[in-house]
Amino acid sequence: MDMAKRALITGVTGQDGSYLSELLLEKGYDVHGMIRRSSVDYRERIAHLEGNPRFHLHYGDLGDSMSMMQVIGTVRPDEIYNLAAQSHVQVSFDVPEYTADVVAIGVLRVLEAVRLCGLAETCRIYQASTSELYGKVEEVPQRETTPFHPYSPYAVAKQYGFWIVREYREAYHMFCCSGILFNHESERRGETFVTRKITLAAARIAQGKQDKLYLGNLSSLRDWGYAKDYVECMWLILQNEKPEDYVIATGQQHSVREFATLAFHYAGIELEWQGEGLEEQGIDAADGRVLVEVSPDFYRPTDVVNLWGDPSKAKKELGWNPTRTSFEELVKIMVDHDMEKVAVERAEEHIKTNLEEYLEKGVVK
Repeated sequence: MDMAKRALITGVTGQDGSYLSELLLEKGYDVHGMIRRSSVDYRERIAHLEGNPRFHLHYGDLGDSMSMMQVIGTVRPDEIYNLAAQSHVQVSFDVPEYTADVVAIGVLRVLEAVRLCGLAETCRIYQASTSELYGKVEEVPQRETTPFHPYSPYAVAKQYGFWIVREYREAYHMFCCSGILFNHESERRGETFVTRKITLAAARIAQGKQDKLYLGNLSSLRDWGYAKDYVECMWLILQNEKPEDYVIATGQQHSVREFATLAFHYAGIELEWQGEGLEEQGIDAADGRVLVEVSPDFYRPTDVVNLWGDPSKAKKELGWNPTRTSFEELVKIMVDHDMEKVAVERAEEHIKTNLEEYLEKGVVK
């Protein structure tokens, strides 16, 4: 009889979901992913897994309690990793009600579905929490005991998720935990997030496909790690003897300016910075071109500027190594990927242009 563990991952099509799926499949799990029905195919991050007999997809939505009951009742997982969310901080200001419904109440729907399906004693639940909980930070670096001060609709919704997980742990003795993840990036990061926006722009500018990059607060400080390393900590949290909440971070801090400088360096461009605030510019040291400018459009109504995590608890209790991939290696991985991506796009455009010219001239029929 096949006694492989069954894991259910919400948000399986995202950056973290794809890496976590790979990790669990390597460990012999049957992996079930939950996806939302859409007329647009957004499964490129997991397309390479869909032929695996241990990888299964189910339609469901965190905004629909009946679908959560159906998926969880059908799969009857040993572990649930709730990674699904409207996870863009800036977008949460534009769609606060939707963000609250999915990011806050969605967690409750998962917990209640587990309880009502009779899995409260057997199913372990991981909730993807966020460093945005610390928001207007009250302690540096931030650890599990640091007071929360959420500073966006997204962060406020995540705070509800954090506390409802703790409530179900204490009220129903469920094995449910939150991982307070600090910024974690990769070559699979969505292109609207600042790190991927920077690496793609550096690649496009280096290859003549873009003239300039516009950013917000260059002095914002973040604790950036590699998503592929972070999903290992998610798994370790659910293998622990008792349910606990953990900060998942590198313990190192860098500014948006540093990230941009390094990204352009790996793309073959050395940036020099001039000016301050909204007038600051990143200039190509070789020819004096202005390649990076600050735009007030990318400043948030309430901006979090100093996120820096202390991963000591996860290192000590779980044996997790948060810096297996260094900051420099992370940026290089992302830039190398995007340099190749832009090169392929250029080649495809060249082929298309030549084909159109041939057709116009009647060379190809």
